[in-house]
Amino acid sequence: MSDRELGRALIAIARGAIDAAFGRAEARVPPHAALDRPGATFVTLKQEHELRGCIGSLEAHRLLAIDVRRNALAAAFSDPRFAPLAMRELEVTAVEVSLLSPASLFEVAGEDDLLARLVPGVDGIVLELGRRRATFLPQVWESLPDPRDFVDALKRKAGLPANFWSPDIRVSRYTVARWHEAEFETELATDEAKR
Repeated sequence: MSDRELGRALIAIARGAIDAAFGRAEARVPPHAALDRPGATFVTLKQEHELRGCIGSLEAHRLLAIDVRRNALAAAFSDPRFAPLAMRELEVTAVEVSLLSPASLFEVAGEDDLLARLVPGVDGIVLELGRRRATFLPQVWESLPDPRDFVDALKRKAGLPANFWSPDIRVSRYTVARWHEAEFETELATDEAKR
């Protein structure tokens, strides 16, 4: 099956979980073998291209179908940056699902080496120091296209000063496959009509 089929299934699960929380019928989820294997996802909600919630998993610790469902509900109702989603917002809220590759340790000789080797628009980064940890999905490059700005903002997200660097900082990177609800508008509308 194609990535598009997987994307359609993940979007249907994410949207369906949010709809069901408001007592609405869930969309039919097209079958896909990957849904029954472990997977790590982030679910991002947007309204008029502005962030409305984003929660996810960095590691595949549960089945993909369960992971996307739980992350959709968390993005809608438990993102500490936003009030819980209200039913009146459903029609103006777009769903995006990112499926993460396994993260791999990114050995760097220092911050300058990291900045030189980052691939904007492709690399998702996890930055860790002690108990501090933060990540940016590759799509964050759209608003922070300069590697220095990207890394400085990620350090601030981890609770570190932007100008801080330590040899103890651990960096991992990953990539994502991502799908937007708008890509499947016709199929989802057809499924909706069949319910």
